[in-house]
Amino acid sequence: MKKAVILFNLGGPDKLENVKPFLFNLFNDPAILNLPSFLRYPLAKLISSRRAPIAKKIYQELGGSSPILKLTNNQSDALEKTLNADDGKNKYKCFVVMRCWHPRASNVINDVIDFNPEEVVLLPLYPQYSAATSGSSIKEWNEVCKKNNYKTKTSTICCYPTEEYFIKSHVEEIKKKIKNLENYKLIFSAHGLPEKNIKKGDPYQWQVEKSVENIIDSLKIKNLDWILSYQSRVGPLKWIGPSTENVIIENSKLGKKIVLVPIAFVSEHSETLVELDIEYKELADKNGCKEYSRVPALGTNSNFINSLSSLVINKEKNKFSEGLFPPKNQCPTQFKKCPCL
Repeated sequence: MKKAVILFNLGGPDKLENVKPFLFNLFNDPAILNLPSFLRYPLAKLISSRRAPIAKKIYQELGGSSPILKLTNNQSDALEKTLNADDGKNKYKCFVVMRCWHPRASNVINDVIDFNPEEVVLLPLYPQYSAATSGSSIKEWNEVCKKNNYKTKTSTICCYPTEEYFIKSHVEEIKKKIKNLENYKLIFSAHGLPEKNIKKGDPYQWQVEKSVENIIDSLKIKNLDWILSYQSRVGPLKWIGPSTENVIIENSKLGKKIVLVPIAFVSEHSETLVELDIEYKELADKNGCKEYSRVPALGTNSNFINSLSSLVINKEKNKFSEGLFPPKNQCPTQFKKCPCL
């Protein structure tokens, strides 16, 4: 049986002149700017024009482009190899789909049709579900399938914040970084969201907290000094906190060594390579930090790839668990049912 696995990620500009159109695609997403299209389109044009010069400087730090497509392709290759080794009954082929830059769903759909699978498995590379990330990518894929009149059995793995091997992969990378280290603060940093998104029922914060709780339990380090914080705040809205910047400043002044863990990013990109590695390090140094380090994104960590493989192969056993979403009395109707299989 032939199965196609669609790996969703955000994407990033492949050259500096594409920074502005990449930003436009980002802000023209109704999951990011929840406005009617006649308002969202011009506003996305305005925001992308204003942010492009700043963003270009960020990508210049990365050599003029984002590495995310290359790194996601590496994950795709590793997963495809593992799937075909782990499951001798089926033939798997992985496809990468980016939400805001190429390869887009509208192009990849033709490759999937040519492969002619008997089943398609949708697998976001966002361990914790948010309407702005996994939700938006899954929605776009379904819309493209409908537009192309493409119908086949489709399964969706929308989230895996506490999956056993996903947790093990983080524990493995953290232990490498903190070995023989003393007087440190372990800071789990996730991309932030406006508070209003969470109040509307988005389970992202809940799931990030569950990921961190499971990692802390698995580390089994007595009196571990750790905190969960949120980065990448933009705009005037109030965002969930505490902010990673403030946590870094506070602990640097206390004389703590800083160890950052990108808990919601599974591949390196601008938020890790520039924001965490350059900008936040400068902030830590400025406030007296003597030692600053970061745990790498999971990338092709073997436990992480095994996690994805297990999710795909055993998807019927990985159906929605209420423990991954807020209790029903804290969760609006739209998130009482998981978009998973």
